Formats: sequence, C-alpha cells, structure tokens
Amino acid sequence: MNARKLTRLGVPKGDGMRLAGTAVRDARAFGIPKRDIPQLITAVVENPNDYLQDDLFAELAAAILAHEQAQPRFKPRSQAAPFQIWGEDIDKNAIKQMENAVQLPISVRGALMPDAHLGYGLPIGGVLAVENAIIPYAVGVDIACRMKLSVLDMPLHTLRGEQKRLSNAIEYETRFGMGANFGRGERRDHPVMEEDWRVTAVTARLRDKAWTQLGTSGSGNHFVEFGVLAILNDDLGLPQGEYLALLSHSGSR
Repeated sequence: MNARKLTRLGVPKGDGMRLAGTAVRDARAFGIPKRDIPQLITAVVENPNDYLQDDLFAELAAAILAHEQAQPRFKPRSQAAPFQIWGEDIDKNAIKQMENAVQLPISVRGALMPDAHLGYGLPIGGVLAVENAIIPYAVGVDIACRMKLSVLDMPLHTLRGEQKRLSNAIEYETRFGMGANFGRGERRDHPVMEEDWRVTAVTARLRDKAWTQLGTSGSGNHFVEFGVLAILNDDLGLPQGEYLALLSHSGSR
C-alpha cells in the first residue's frame, strides 16, 4: 500500500506514514488478506486508543495520537463576535450554529438572512466575516448561492397592471432548474466573459460551461420575484416610500 493510499485513509505524514508502512507489511506477513488491510488502517485512524495494546498496530496508534495532540487546540473568543438576525421565526438550530461560529477566534461579525436554516459549518443563509482565514467547511455544497435586491425605477402600478410583462421578463431573462442553461444564441452578455479565462487550466476548461450558466437561477429553494419594497428610514440611500423591486435568490446549478 503506497503513501497516497495511506494518506487517503487519514494516516498523518512523518512517523505515522512510516509506521503504517511497517504495520501493513507485518499484517501481510501475519496472514491478513490484502483486501482487509485498508479497513484495519481506517479503524486505527478513527479510534487509535482501541489499538494501543494491539500486536500489529500499537505503534501506529501511538503515532496517530501524538499527531492529534500536537495539533493547535481551539480557543474560543473571550467575548463572542456580534451577529445580526435579519428576519423572524429563524430556525433555532441555525441560530445555534451562528452562536457557535461567532465564538471562533477568527470571527469578526456575523449575520443571518431571512431564509436562514440549518447548514454545514454555517447555517445556509448565514454570513460570517473572518480575519485572515478561509473556512471551506462553512460553504457547504451550494457554491455561489446568493440573494440580490434590485430597486427599479418603475411605477408601483406596474406590479398589478402589467403582471404579464413582468412574468415574461423573468422567464426570458433567467432559467430555472438543475442543469438549465442558455443556448449559444441566447447567452447573456457580461464583461466577465471578456476576461482572460486562461489564467488556469480549470477556468479555461470551464469557460464555455460558465457562459451557458450565466444568468441562470438554479433549482431548490431559489427564485426570482417582483414585489413592493417599503423604505421606512433614511439610512439606505433612498427617500422613505414604496418602490418596485426585484428579489433574486440563485444557486444549486
């Protein structure tokens, strides 16, 4: 079993890798079938304490424990970072996730959007500003999920008097559903498509696919709808009043 396979099983580099190689050879010499060894290595990695007295895997188990103990320990902030809840009747589990997240020493500020619900490292619909750090696990599986509110310079009566015009605009300008896209004669224009996508092999390979998805809404709980936006205060850059607005929630392509 080579180092790449051992790494995939969770064996740490250094002493762990060396001792894993020795344990594999000893196990084979002891008569353990080759097909059973990956499962045994995985068991040692996941529960090293159970193998500290094992004739074949004791040294590997001790090395794994030493590696784990040498890792930096989580130390929460002395005072949790502040976070704002934008909405009502938010899932309690989502709030608990955010309360945990703002205790991270790298956390600066958090927020829960109106659609917030239980996610992976962070609630779906949750936002966490961190300092000099990236948290891949917080992203979950829906990359580039976002909401955008556009305030339109159109009279409010358009919402009732020209519903067909508005619904046609949604159907024409976006696409819904997993795998939905725009064909070659329908693709949306945007300056990003004029940039140099050859900066990496991945972006070069995916440019055409990205172009077909540009402007799509995705599936799941994603939507586009027109409605009335009520401005109640003067701190949003618009005079108080009611405006025709377009709210979009896109992702899951």
